[in-house]
Parts: sequence; structure tokens; C-alpha cells
Amino acid sequence: MASRQLAALALSEEEGGELRSLAARRNTAQALALRARIVLACAEGAQNKQVAARLQVDPATVGKWRQRFVEHRLDGLRDEPRSGAPRTIEDARIEAVIVRTLESVPPDATHWSSRGMSRACGLSVSTVQRIWRAFGLQPHRLESFKLSTDPDFVAKVRDVVGLYLAPPAQAVVLCVDEKSHVWMAPDSQERRLC
Repeated sequence: MASRQLAALALSEEEGGELRSLAARRNTAQALALRARIVLACAEGAQNKQVAARLQVDPATVGKWRQRFVEHRLDGLRDEPRSGAPRTIEDARIEAVIVRTLESVPPDATHWSSRGMSRACGLSVSTVQRIWRAFGLQPHRLESFKLSTDPDFVAKVRDVVGLYLAPPAQAVVLCVDEKSHVWMAPDSQERRLC
């Protein structure tokens, strides 16, 4: 049985640089970063099944983005327009909101709020919220542990840990975690409240 002919995929120097930038940039939307990695792997000469196995995606997904890139180059990696009313905000403005959200912080806060971004970009609050929702952005959420800058932090941690290691006589020590439906007893056995 003859194998299906794959679309030839050769990158210009500029395209290769743009794809590597999209794939490596921490703050790129992950769907776009994956598409860039797919095209880069295909440009190395790998077959769809090899790329799919390496990137842990379906071979049909690799075939789709390979073909879209061959036909439309970098523009082919962007999502196709959806049905409904045409957008009134151009791509450059949407990209500016995304980049600003991911790569900067407001001067008076630790993260962007939709109202703050609205004022900074000149868009409505609901438009900013729609953009964030469409790209899965949640600037108020941190993905890593944040250490306190309190100068008395170490002393406070020692006090709390000391309660667990040596609780006062006749005392009950409880731990309340972020999980609202679980509380922890001093012996670390979980007890469910609901």
C-alpha cells in the first residue's frame, strides 16, 4: 500500500525565527505554541506519526496544522474566523491586550484587573474579559508558590510549626487549608465535612 504524500514543508529564516519564538516564549497562548512546535518538527522532516508521538497529540492534528501552514504560512496557525457577527476589534489590538496582560503589571498593583486593563487599552471591561476568556488568561492566578515578604515570616512559621510539633496540653490544634470541604487534624488524617 502506498503511503500518502506529505505536504512539503520548508521554512524561511524569518518564519523559523517566528515559530521558535512562539514555541519558546513562556507567555504564548499554549494552543499557538503547540502549533508552532508541530510545524517546526514537521520542517525537520519528521512524519506526522513521529511528530504526534513526540508532542503527544493525534496524528490528524499534526496533519491539519502541517497542511494549514503549507497553504497559509504563519497566518494558517491562527484560529479561523467563527460564525456570527464579525469582530470589530482588529487582531493587533487583541494581541496588544494579551501581551500586556502576560508581560507587564500595572504600576499600582501586582496583576491586571479587567477594569485596569480596560482603562490602559481603551477597550470596554467586557471586551477585555472576553479576550481573556478566549485565551484562557487569568492574571489574578499565580502558578507558583509565593513566599511572604514579611520580615517576621520565619518567626511566624516557627510559631505555627511549633504548635503542631508540641501542642499545648489539653489543646486541639486544627489546620484549615484552602480546600473548603476538608479540614486537617493534627495527626494529618483528612476528615471530610461534606
